[in-house]
Amino acid sequence: MDVDEFLNSMLERVSEVLAVDTAVVLLLDKPGRLLVATAARGIEEEVSQAAHVPLGRGFAGRVAAERRPIHIPDVPSADLFNPLLVRKGLRSLLGVPLIGGGTLVGVMHIGTLDPRRFTADEEEFLQIAAAQTALAVQSLLSHAERAGALELQRSLIPSTLPDIPGVEMAARYRPGQAIVGGDWYDVFTLPSGHIGIVMGDVAGHGFPAAVIMGRMRSALRAYALETADPAEVLHRLNRKMMHFEPDATATVLYAVCDPRLDRVRVSSAGHPPPVLALPDSPARALDLDFDVLIGLDEVIPRRTTTVALPPGALLCFYTDGLIERRDNSLLDGIDRLCEAAYAGPPEDVTAAVMADLIGKEPAQDDVAVLLMRRTLP
Repeated sequence: MDVDEFLNSMLERVSEVLAVDTAVVLLLDKPGRLLVATAARGIEEEVSQAAHVPLGRGFAGRVAAERRPIHIPDVPSADLFNPLLVRKGLRSLLGVPLIGGGTLVGVMHIGTLDPRRFTADEEEFLQIAAAQTALAVQSLLSHAERAGALELQRSLIPSTLPDIPGVEMAARYRPGQAIVGGDWYDVFTLPSGHIGIVMGDVAGHGFPAAVIMGRMRSALRAYALETADPAEVLHRLNRKMMHFEPDATATVLYAVCDPRLDRVRVSSAGHPPPVLALPDSPARALDLDFDVLIGLDEVIPRRTTTVALPPGALLCFYTDGLIERRDNSLLDGIDRLCEAAYAGPPEDVTAAVMADLIGKEPAQDDVAVLLMRRTLP
């Protein structure tokens, strides 16, 4: 069942057992300020009209704020926030909070068209039904949010990489085992012939992080059309995020490869450095200027580092899920990556990197890897 199916089934059962005319569940919204009508029986217009009640106001708002059952024996004389309850002709109401694991989830209330004083047994039954409903809703919403976040995240990650003459590319993305995060990568060509490469990691988990990731991806692409300077692109992205989503933070690395493919300009907003592998040379992490994360500061100037990319050279971009382990530092992880990477065919190198750094580990964090090699003449 999804949440709506479960709630409708529960309300039908509650209505039958208690012989009431209406039954409603209002769920608390994400900010925790409004109770939103989510399922209803006998007063379906609550849901169709998107009825909502501020926490602490009216009947349902009081039930939620005080976290206790409230009985209203005479609806017409009560101070109700929702006029639908009066228009429906209800005379008596009983509401109980939905609390799961100590967390307020919402409110369940029942009503009758005739005056009625609910008994202690009826109140207890409604509280039991509400407790079961709260736990089930938490579980269903958690599952739905994770599935939605995973689907959104996958939809925003390129299903295929662009076919660019003179460049070979390969990528891997693996969601974490525990919670969906906000990792993403992107590759696109620009009207000027430059190639844009993005690797980012939004702080947080679940659907909110995936949504922020999608907004950042779209904004960065738009700014990339306006300037070829990676530092300026990240500056504009940071300004946008700080104004419109001040609570969001992310590490982002943006690189621009010249049309001649002989150099790459890179700017890092706190993101781990790419690894460069040259033919017949050990791989090494690029010596970059690291600037502050996206969402933390708008004053400090951002910098761009230029890197030569001779024929056969390979660049490896990644998120910290590839290199971060509880018992090792990030520098240890970067060293391991440098040992695994080499200036070979990107698909082969990607397989080697994933085998050496991931192996059979059920890593908790998302892993995104993108390899780009300039082909030999």
